[in-house]
Amino acid sequence: MSEPTVADATNRIYESLQADNADIDLHIANLKAALMHAGLKEALFDPARLVQNNRSGRKLMQAYFRQRGVTVKFSAS
Repeated sequence: MSEPTVADATNRIYESLQADNADIDLHIANLKAALMHAGLKEALFDPARLVQNNRSGRKLMQAYFRQRGVTVKFSAS
């Protein structure tokens, strides 16, 4: 099985967030592996695609991902 790309892992996280966080920890682990494989230090997310697109939702997402070793940044809308 091949390593997922960062874009694939990010899309799976969007899908998981839409599905009430189904398997989110697995998808975060895959994203972390894809970031390491690509030599990146942070994941970039589009806030328009988030379920909770407000400040508290974004901060909660950043904190949750940070606890699992992934730094999250958001693109400018």
